[in-house]
Amino acid sequence: MAKQNVAEQFVDILVRAGVERLYGVVGDSLNPVVDAVRRNAAIDWVHVRHEETAAFAAGAEAQITGKLTACAGSCGPGNLHLINGLYDAHRSMAPVLALASHIPSSEIGLGYFQETHPDQLFRECSHYSELISNPKQMPRLLQTAIQNAVGRSGVSVVSLPGDIADQPAPDKAAETALVTSRPTVRPGDTEIDRLVRMIDEAEKVTLFCGSGTAGAHAEVMEFAEKIKSPVGHALRGKEHIQYDNKYDVGMSGLLGYGAAYEATHECDLLILLGTDFPYNAFLPDDVRIAQVDVRPEHLGRRSKLDLAVWGDVRETLRCLIPRVKPKENRRFLDRMLKKHADALEGVVKAYTRKVDRHVPIHPEYVASVLDELADDDAVFTVDTGMCNVWAARYISPNGRRRIIGSFSHGSMANALPMAIGAQFTDRRRQVVSMSGDGGFSMLMGDFLTLVQHDLPVKVVLFNNSSLGMVELEMLVAGLPSYGTGNKNPDFAAVARACGAHGVRVEKPKDLAGALKDAFKHKGPALVDIVTDPNALSIPPKISAEMVTGFALSASKIVLDGGVGRMLQMARSNIRNVPRP
Repeated sequence: MAKQNVAEQFVDILVRAGVERLYGVVGDSLNPVVDAVRRNAAIDWVHVRHEETAAFAAGAEAQITGKLTACAGSCGPGNLHLINGLYDAHRSMAPVLALASHIPSSEIGLGYFQETHPDQLFRECSHYSELISNPKQMPRLLQTAIQNAVGRSGVSVVSLPGDIADQPAPDKAAETALVTSRPTVRPGDTEIDRLVRMIDEAEKVTLFCGSGTAGAHAEVMEFAEKIKSPVGHALRGKEHIQYDNKYDVGMSGLLGYGAAYEATHECDLLILLGTDFPYNAFLPDDVRIAQVDVRPEHLGRRSKLDLAVWGDVRETLRCLIPRVKPKENRRFLDRMLKKHADALEGVVKAYTRKVDRHVPIHPEYVASVLDELADDDAVFTVDTGMCNVWAARYISPNGRRRIIGSFSHGSMANALPMAIGAQFTDRRRQVVSMSGDGGFSMLMGDFLTLVQHDLPVKVVLFNNSSLGMVELEMLVAGLPSYGTGNKNPDFAAVARACGAHGVRVEKPKDLAGALKDAFKHKGPALVDIVTDPNALSIPPKISAEMVTGFALSASKIVLDGGVGRMLQMARSNIRNVPRP
């Protein structure tokens, strides 16, 4: 039996760690690794058209499965293209192993063709980034990289020169056990004791939830019932906490809705559960705050804390629920539920009259119809920009659907690449890319990846021929919009030219049928929907302190717009409010 080379050993270790696919673009420095993948039946090479797509796809797969995934880029420019998607994966706490192949080891530091220093370049977007300069570093270095990615929930990067990859691997050493899942973290008794006292002493408690509440829905609901707490959420917490939640008061932030802002500011104690919500201007500075997070570096970096609790949300709540005293007074909870319902009533009025006849089509209407027609276990990948607004307001979570996007990194063009990674996890599951025309056209080449691999992703394209969120930011800052217009082709015709199903929708009456046909189509499909570019509703009062982006200075400012089925959910909750 021929001796393994380093590339073969590298691929074998990835397989043992549970990696099923390696996303990337081939290149000469990667050839030994790609050939090792070709000869290993347990792993596939996923050929994409841009390495940025490879990193986004790997990150999305990791978010869907919770398992280690991998991507690769050839030396120099090839692996540099990975960096944006790796930043997103790292900030989303997705366990991703990136292979950055390198120039010949004898030429490093001599200004060789395509020379970069990937072991240095990727340090800011990874927990671990190291160079294999000698075959004897295998397999220990790769095992260390895997353990960092999985154990710390983020990116690890291994830089591997092509000539090293082709050399014989060291004699097979004893196989070290690999970390393939994270442990649960229970807070210390001292922190639990202090948090119990704070909760018992507070009359009005609000829970504000982020993505760290994944898997803890039942515990959050039981806890909220015991202490009569309203429950708000950040955008990344929406899919985990909003469904089956009779304590729901909506979402905070510029894209928010409902009474989450009031609930977080009018309580005596605010408990932040698994959230690294970045917009500290939306958080209060005059109430007591406790934060629970499994990542200690998140504790206290957004607001001044009265108590920091290091632990998993679910384990922490399991410790708290038996110990806190039940609260009988639910006046604060009921008042926030009423405010929430009233707030939603106010914002839907502009979108309840003749919306199904408005041309160009209201994007809110598109999102509402999409929400109704999509499968109950669909995966939605969401482009950064106005698509974030429509997903936040209209896509209804139910505990089975997933909603992922570049919610922490905020990159354009993420939806289509993420849909690729999501679809590879299960070809039978419906995956919908909610794409904006700006984001879609930025990485449009990878629509060909859907066709090449016959991935049945459905691209729902919100085409307003503009960079809508940037235009809104300019308007909010008092600037005329400039450089935001897009001269677009007929994207449906482009999709058909690529060999996919494509249809263009310009009238509301054609929308539902077009979406149904796309969903029934067995392969990739694109629905190009011409939407109203003027659907950027600005609040009636614009504060002088309001600034660009998602910042807020002195007052709460939110986009005005519809909220879909959330109004019905709020009304249902109000019916359950006890009458005096």
